Amino acid sequence: MPEPSGFQYEQQGDTSVTVTHHGRHAGTLRGDRAAKFLAEVTSGDAQLVMARWTGAYRHGNERAARDHPRNRARGRR
Repeated sequence: MPEPSGFQYEQQGDTSVTVTHHGRHAGTLRGDRAAKFLAEVTSGDAQLVMARWTGAYRHGNERAARDHPRNRARGRR
């Protein structure tokens, strides 16, 4: 699975943080959540942290789920 990429964050003046993915809005964090995010993003892999916090983190099971017989049958109806 490729590493997450394309994430950027911008800290706003009102202590909120806006996260984008390839230029599109992915999430806004405010208050304590923004402070925790900033602490984590500066201490680790920033791309991975932003992917996890925005919910855009893929677990690699999407392809397997698509090929499951239960899901294949639904697409052909």
